[in-house]
Amino acid sequence: MGHPKKARKKYDTPPHPWNAERIKEENKLMTKYGLKNKKEIWKADTLVRRFGRDSRYLLGASSEHADNERTKLLGHLVRIGVLEESANLEDILNLTVEDILRRRLQTVVHEKGLARTSKEARMFIVHGHIAINGRKVNSPSYVIRKGEEELVGYYSSSPVAKQIKKQDSEKTE
Repeated sequence: MGHPKKARKKYDTPPHPWNAERIKEENKLMTKYGLKNKKEIWKADTLVRRFGRDSRYLLGASSEHADNERTKLLGHLVRIGVLEESANLEDILNLTVEDILRRRLQTVVHEKGLARTSKEARMFIVHGHIAINGRKVNSPSYVIRKGEEELVGYYSSSPVAKQIKKQDSEKTE
């Protein structure tokens, strides 16, 4: 069973440890998204596989409860911005690990230009310089919901925010 104070791991490791093609692909993803270790890729992969498994089950089920679960699953994936509003259950089967990694706070901070590199974005988040709607978030793996993208910015009392404002004012002068 396990100890109630110790959380269970939220990912599955690869079935074979020394697959050269998988290792190369994981290394590309790590450099592209500035990830700390491969465990973050495995977590995203586990999420994708779980969503696919759930959608395959719901495609075969035909009950009122299954209809409710379909709408909940699709609604969740639309809210986190992985799927469009008009998506159906078959679209879930086409999800990739990159779809999940694109929605991480670390990636969004880098894409918005708040950090020069994805590793710098990770550092800003961990050190408490990034906020969502004025609330400090210090987890790089936080999944950004659809409406939160515009609300990502620097934390108000962050020294980095003050330094960037100072640099911007010097550039305009």
